[in-house]
Amino acid sequence: MKNLITLERFNEITNKFATLTPIVVVGDVGIDKYTFGEVKRISPEAPVPVLEVTKEWLKLGLAANISHNLKTLGVQSTLCGVVGEDNNANVFDTLLEDEKLNTWGIVRTNSRPTIFKERVTTNTQQICRIDYESSEDIDDATEKKLIARFDEFSKTHAAVIIEDYAKGSLTKNVISYLISKFKEEKKLVAVDPGRSTPPMYYKGANLLKPNLAEARAMVESLGYKEKKVEGMAKILVEKLELDMLVITLGADGMALMDVKKSSELKIIPTVANEVFDVSGAGDTAISALTSSLLAGASLEEAAWISNCASGVVVAKKGTATVDLKELNHFYLELVRKLQSKK
Repeated sequence: MKNLITLERFNEITNKFATLTPIVVVGDVGIDKYTFGEVKRISPEAPVPVLEVTKEWLKLGLAANISHNLKTLGVQSTLCGVVGEDNNANVFDTLLEDEKLNTWGIVRTNSRPTIFKERVTTNTQQICRIDYESSEDIDDATEKKLIARFDEFSKTHAAVIIEDYAKGSLTKNVISYLISKFKEEKKLVAVDPGRSTPPMYYKGANLLKPNLAEARAMVESLGYKEKKVEGMAKILVEKLELDMLVITLGADGMALMDVKKSSELKIIPTVANEVFDVSGAGDTAISALTSSLLAGASLEEAAWISNCASGVVVAKKGTATVDLKELNHFYLELVRKLQSKK
């Protein structure tokens, strides 16, 4: 595989993760519940399957999954987001504490519920998903409380990851303040965008990481009909004044551009062995990308490490994380397979 990161650089970069200055993660946060079981019959009440539940579990969801991914990679973080004044907020705090993640950046409000998503699944398919949430923008008082947190963290953290699920926490004011505040402190600003958020909100970020569908939607929102990846990349870099762009392409890998080094778009192939579940893969990708860049990686090296990390999590069920042992094992297996083909 052409230009695969070397073992020496892979180890040099990932070994620095534990020594990195913490990262601020800001975005919509919530809980993912998984209800798992077997379907053996159709309900006599309606033409729907009856699930005999065998297992239920809760996980940190949305932007909280990024902090969880950073933790398992050995990187410290502070999570900032909004939850309700409800029982699920207490459950969310407990989940953070169970993973030894701090709750300092979490703001509570009685104007919206804590986001809660329940996925009902069998071994072969998802039957349905039940969402408890509000997508309305947070109110002015909550916005001010959230912005106040950033002043505390911008000087003591190395970067900010803005994770936008378009659920209302990341208003125009919040995003604008984050980008200007962290750039003023000469800190890295990485953005995982929301598909329905106006792309100009992200203007001035250092790194933007949309998937292909998000990139297309952003380009269309900017008034262009470009469909080719290279053309879309140039539009996004120019109009949003980005330093770096990574577009995840699913089975086709990643497209990346580092404008400070070259105007050329590079494509690296996917390294996933099997894809069981893609939920949370974007969270893992932005976590590994940002950590690698802070550890001194070039964008291409960071993309390879991110590619490997995503390859681990898509083979797992549900919203998942990757630890350094799994990441290292995946990379070594990839190298072994490539060498066996020579």
